[in-house]
Amino acid sequence: MKAAVYHRTGPPEVLQYEDVPDPEVRSGGVLIDVEAVSIEGGDVLNRAGGMMAGDPHIVGYQCAGTISQVGEKAAADGAARGQRVVATMAFGSHAEKVSVPFAATWPVPDGADIVAVACVPVAFGTADDCLFEFGRLEEGETVLVQAGAGGVGLAAIQLAKRAGATVLATASSDEKLAALTDFGMDHGINYRDNDAAEAARALTDGRGVDLVVDPVGGSTLAASLRALAYRGRCITVGNASRERQPLDVSSLMGGNQSLTGVFLGAEIATPRARAMIAGHIDDVAAGRLRVVVDRTFPLAEAAAAHEYIESRQAVGRVVLIP
Repeated sequence: MKAAVYHRTGPPEVLQYEDVPDPEVRSGGVLIDVEAVSIEGGDVLNRAGGMMAGDPHIVGYQCAGTISQVGEKAAADGAARGQRVVATMAFGSHAEKVSVPFAATWPVPDGADIVAVACVPVAFGTADDCLFEFGRLEEGETVLVQAGAGGVGLAAIQLAKRAGATVLATASSDEKLAALTDFGMDHGINYRDNDAAEAARALTDGRGVDLVVDPVGGSTLAASLRALAYRGRCITVGNASRERQPLDVSSLMGGNQSLTGVFLGAEIATPRARAMIAGHIDDVAAGRLRVVVDRTFPLAEAAAAHEYIESRQAVGRVVLIP
């Protein structure tokens, strides 16, 4: 099969389009003919400097396609050739085929756009956990979504608005912010022109926000803490900024505030998370929630796709098509 691989971590150009052996199907697993690959933020970070499972390494957390082979135990659990599924994995999505446990898949509803569904589990599952499982968002509260134009950001805006929250979001341009209003954003903050914490406080009459969802980290995380109201909660869910710097959390004490780290991967196999993600897949398929695909690239152009993501031009997801 063909795959986008790298032999060393580094900039996007380390990605090469090469022939590699087909993956083997295990007893409890399935082999998927990949039709759409949602490039996740973690894929980009891992390519830049993460762990490699082998040489060459195939990066990628998530894809969707059609089951072509079924292991014996997976067949007993209901897997069958020809089923369309979306799957998550530790690595391997940037390829024409991927082998995963059947338990790591969700069915694609009949008539659903497989490209859209390919983008659901990680982004919407992460946003849901940040807002509700760990963020404890309630109707009537105010939430600030950092990097609102990203995949997790767009999911969080929609879910928070549906839950009855007032939604603030940041983005790098007024054009991006204008696009977010269609998804439920009440107030936008251009972080290039404004201090996000000060703007959030101004928009809440000085009170601050009840919850922040922050996938950026670094100096943005410090601003997120400054934006919190009394008893506010901040969720850190990534380090897209790649900044490594000390963070003084002593200010949290005076406001009885909290900072919580969230990693969907530690929860994704639980019955709770699987059911939650299945619900979001159904909602996207039915049009109750929306996935934004900014651009698609052929798998052979994975390097260009990663470069485009790093340019921060995208609104929503960037998808590879084998």
